[in-house]
Amino acid sequence: MSDWLISLEGTEAGHQLALLLAIAAAILHAVFGALQKGRHDPWLTRGAIDASYGLMAMPIALFVVPWPEPHMWPIFLGVFVIHVGYKIMQSLSYTMGAFTVVYPVVRGTGPLFTVIGAYLIFGETFSGVQWLGVGVLLAGIFGLAVYNVIFLTSERETLDRALFFAFITGGFVALYTTYDAYGIRATADPLTFLAWFFFIDGLAIPPYALWRYRRMSHPPQVGPLMLRGVIGAFIGIASFGAIMLATRLDKVGEAAVLRETSTVFAALIGWIFLKETVGPRRIALMGLIALGAVIVELGG
Repeated sequence: MSDWLISLEGTEAGHQLALLLAIAAAILHAVFGALQKGRHDPWLTRGAIDASYGLMAMPIALFVVPWPEPHMWPIFLGVFVIHVGYKIMQSLSYTMGAFTVVYPVVRGTGPLFTVIGAYLIFGETFSGVQWLGVGVLLAGIFGLAVYNVIFLTSERETLDRALFFAFITGGFVALYTTYDAYGIRATADPLTFLAWFFFIDGLAIPPYALWRYRRMSHPPQVGPLMLRGVIGAFIGIASFGAIMLATRLDKVGEAAVLRETSTVFAALIGWIFLKETVGPRRIALMGLIALGAVIVELGG
């Protein structure tokens, strides 16, 4: 499979597959975010998810895919540090703010920084039409965040801190998107990178989650928590794996922008499953997000 993926790099078929992977990552990432924000403490859910996908990836990393080249180990160290920072900031923002308030700020901050990073690191450029699309998409995302802040949140006492951590999380999203794209391009076998990524990425948060669980006066039942972790692991592998493959097959910046249509899917999830309000203004703002992504794709 690795040979087939590599053969698509830089081709029109690779571009189309990257487009599909980025949209799939958007849908799955919205589900992943709602899953972490949902029923349980975000730290516990994240720990259960990471432990699950780390255990899933371990035998594949150790016994199935080729071992990483020597130059990949410092890259994996960077991956570990960046993703730990991202998870800490994300969990803090989810702990303090409503999902539909925090999520758009995170996803709105990420693509702008990623497009800049893709230019600096990979020499990627956007056309004027594509920059217009980025502007439309960001207007929709941040407009949705502002609307949510004004009308929807009941967590006013922690709102400022939630938005601060959401903004920092968005910076980490841009950092890990660009860095992971660099990492998956630095190895001969992209599946080696993915297997070792999920194995290594699953090491940090579970010990803290277990410590946090043991200190709770009324901890949740282990069974439902771990079931959520296993489901989240499959979603996380599909979501993060899809966007990383998209960044190897095609432009990092375009993949990052298209993924941020996840905000639309997140709003729908918040409305349907988390019982958060959706009105005509939010629908219009979500339409802007989708329109911006379409403009970026057609302008390329």
